[in-house]
Amino acid sequence: MGDIMKERCATINRKTNETDISITINLDGSGKADIDTGIGFFDHMLNSFAKHGFFDLTVKCKGDLYVDSHHTIEDVGIVLGQAIKKALGDKAGIRRYAGFMMPMDEALIAAAVDLSGRPYLVYDLSLDAPILGTFDTEMVKEFFYAVSYSAEMNINIKQITGSNTHHIIEAAFKGFANALSLAVGYDPRLNGGVLSTKGSI
Repeated sequence: MGDIMKERCATINRKTNETDISITINLDGSGKADIDTGIGFFDHMLNSFAKHGFFDLTVKCKGDLYVDSHHTIEDVGIVLGQAIKKALGDKAGIRRYAGFMMPMDEALIAAAVDLSGRPYLVYDLSLDAPILGTFDTEMVKEFFYAVSYSAEMNINIKQITGSNTHHIIEAAFKGFANALSLAVGYDPRLNGGVLSTKGSI
């Protein structure tokens, strides 16, 4: 496989009037995380994403939380997507597609990704609780949309069962992590090429 076996890492910094963010990701890590967004539940979800995807992930964000959690969560999604895209490079040898069924107690979430170079989000979660700690649950969709758009990937997240909002969201993050981990993995049958009839993705 040659050079494509090197660790795939990227760091992205982004500063606006609303947020100041630095994210580093290693797609070939071991699940180590150092997360600080100022939103406890969001930190928990990003830690879960790193652990269950075996990504090494550092996220530092100073956001305008005196307003609400919107800008912080959305902008972290944007920067995380940019970091994933940069770390993937030319996508040589990767599986590209993957799906995962993630159970968590009564919740069951189907998550699938296509690292196609085309952003698209299909999101189907029913969240009864409007807020968890200081985390606005309507921002789950905005987070995944931001990741999809900036990473240029297709993300499908569908709730099969579930009633507890915490369980549903956590299963979605863990399911996405597992699907992405599989999709960025190498398939030796590609011999360093890309999985596309176009010759590039």
